[in-house]
Amino acid sequence: MTFDVFSDICCQEKRGIDTRVLEDVLLLAVEIAREGREGRKIGTLFTVGDEASVLALSRPLVLDPLYGHPDEKKNITFHDVRETIKELAQLDGAFVISNSGVAISAARYIDVLTDGVNIPLGLGSRHMAAASITYRTKAVAIVVSESSMVRVFDDGKVVSEILPELWMLRKHGILAHYPNVTERTADNIVVRTTAEAAAAG
Repeated sequence: MTFDVFSDICCQEKRGIDTRVLEDVLLLAVEIAREGREGRKIGTLFTVGDEASVLALSRPLVLDPLYGHPDEKKNITFHDVRETIKELAQLDGAFVISNSGVAISAARYIDVLTDGVNIPLGLGSRHMAAASITYRTKAVAIVVSESSMVRVFDDGKVVSEILPELWMLRKHGILAHYPNVTERTADNIVVRTTAEAAAAG
């Protein structure tokens, strides 16, 4: 299932990011938002694509637990890698995911200026970091909030907000008979089913 907004983000002229990789990271983010860890909700940040620029504009907060492992063993499609990332998501900092789906680095501090970036009121430093890094690189960022909301950032802006429970229902086809409605506001894009839209009035 691919959201239209991802096609816009991943077009070759703009970002050149593999849509399948972005969806894999999104699914991982949704799982983290739903499951938490050790009985508590956790937040984290993923950058996808333009990994060289992201690494240049960030630094490690701790000794990198992913450093030194071969790339062929760190692809996010592997179950063991996904479970490892869920454990490491309890650490502060961001994950850097390459355009080919390799988990390059964990626990990175995004060290970039916030000039020119404005995010909606109420969003915290993790969201500001996501906005800033996507404003200054060709990466896309996915943020998991401790409130269990998942947000996608592109070019310094929130471009999608995802409610994990509803996304999982659609992913598994439970709500597939409802067509999707994409609502565009000044600040973001929210994808809901027509049933949800009708219920909201």
